[in-house]
Amino acid sequence: MKAVLCHAYGAPDDLKLQDLPEPHAGEGEVVVKVAAAALNFFDTLLIAGKYQVKPDFPFSPAAEFAGTVHSVGAGVTGWKIGDRVMGYSAYGAAREFYVTRASRLVRVPDNLELERAAGLSVTYGTTIHALKDRAKLRKGETLAVLGAAGGTGLAAIEIGKLMGARVIACASSDEKCEFTRKHGADETINYGRDDFRSELKRIGGARGIDVIYDSVGGPYAEPAIRSMAWEGRYLIIGFAAGEIPKIPLNLPLLKGCDLVGVHWGAFVDREPEKMAQEMAQIVRWCAEGKLSAHVHAVYPLSQTAQALRDIAARKIMGKAILKP
Repeated sequence: MKAVLCHAYGAPDDLKLQDLPEPHAGEGEVVVKVAAAALNFFDTLLIAGKYQVKPDFPFSPAAEFAGTVHSVGAGVTGWKIGDRVMGYSAYGAAREFYVTRASRLVRVPDNLELERAAGLSVTYGTTIHALKDRAKLRKGETLAVLGAAGGTGLAAIEIGKLMGARVIACASSDEKCEFTRKHGADETINYGRDDFRSELKRIGGARGIDVIYDSVGGPYAEPAIRSMAWEGRYLIIGFAAGEIPKIPLNLPLLKGCDLVGVHWGAFVDREPEKMAQEMAQIVRWCAEGKLSAHVHAVYPLSQTAQALRDIAARKIMGKAILKP
C-alpha cells in the first residue's frame, strides 16, 4: 500500500510517499480501506516536532479518516467487511489502509459522502465537546469564534447556531468573513483590519460575550477575555497563531469568568462512550444537512506536502482532504 511517511522532524516537503505492506487486524482491531483522510493545522506541528504528541518514526500525518471495513480481527463484533465507517486516530491515516481499534469507529450512513465524513471527527467532535460539555452553551447566549473560517471555526459556527446561540465570526479577511456568513454567522469581525477589542465591545454591548471559542491564541486572546460577560467562558482550543498567550490573571478575577481547557483527544480516551454518543449526533446532523462539513480542496496522497503548506498559509476554509 501507499503511505505518506515522516522519517524525521521537518517541513512538509520532507515527507515521503512510500510502499508499505498491507496491515493485518489484530484482536479487537479493524483494517479500514481509506477513501479519504483529513488534515488539520496540528499536522503541521506534528511533523515539525512542535506538537504535544510525539509518535515514533516513521509515522503518517492525518488524524481523521473515512472508508470501508476491509478486514476484522478476532473478538470484533458489530462490524463486517464493506461497512462504511469514519474514525479518529491521533495520527497515521495518510495511507491506503489503516488499522484501528474497533471502538474508535463510527458508522457512516449511505447518504453522507465519505470525503465529508472524513473531516468530522476532530473539528466537529472537538466543538460539540467544547460547547456542550465544557462551556455548557445556552440558547440565546453570544458566542464569538476566532479563526472562524477554519475547520474548527466553521464547526463552532454551525453547532453554535444549532444550540441557539448568537454567533460572531472573527476571521482575518473580508473573504473569510463572507464565507462564515454563508455558514450562519450573525456578525463578523475582520481582525486583520478592524480593531478587534473595539468591535467585540460594540457587538457584545453592555453585557459582553458569553463564550469565546479560541483556536488561534497569540495577540487575540487578551482582548477577547477583556470583552467577556460576567461568568463568561473562554474556551482554549489551540494556538494557530503560533504563540501561546500569557493571560493576566486579574482579568478572569475581575470578569468572574472561566478559562476552560478543551483537550478532545484526552476526552476520547477518558470518556469513549460519551464521545461515541456525541459523534453519532454529529453524523446525524451532517446526514440531515444541518452541518456542512465543508471540503475546501481534495488532494492526492502525492500532494500531501502542498495540502499542509496551504493549511499553514491559512488558505483553507473548511477542510483539506487527502484521497488515496
